[in-house]
Amino acid sequence: MIVSVEVLITVIVVAVLGLFVFGLRRRLIQRPGGTFDCSLRPAPPEDVDPGGKGWVYGVARYSGDRVEWFRVFSYAPRPRRVLERPSIEVLGRRQPQGSEELALLSDAVVLSCAHKGAMLELAMSDDALTGFLAWLEAAPPGQRVNVA
Repeated sequence: MIVSVEVLITVIVVAVLGLFVFGLRRRLIQRPGGTFDCSLRPAPPEDVDPGGKGWVYGVARYSGDRVEWFRVFSYAPRPRRVLERPSIEVLGRRQPQGSEELALLSDAVVLSCAHKGAMLELAMSDDALTGFLAWLEAAPPGQRVNVA
């Protein structure tokens, strides 16, 4: 009986500590400012209809000429993806369709992009989209910018 109580207390302490570290990581990511909620998924081939599958919820942070994307449900201190401004090409935008509406935040807009030849989709709020496109267009002189 005493052993099971000790095990239960240990499990509770580990769970609370895990949640604390999880929240602390989010605060440290957002601390420098310039963050926005942004879901990401590698764009599927055109002949495949994945619906709402493949979306990963995350937080993006502006850092000079790049956007660092962090998974929300992760303990990793480094960004999962880094998108450099000169390499981002916006191909189009659309509203979520079908089951995507359930997988994404309620006011999300889906942005189809190419980054270094790889296709990906970003989903963010309308306000975050305005800021993202303004950031892309504010590239220093001489940099190629392609914003749809």
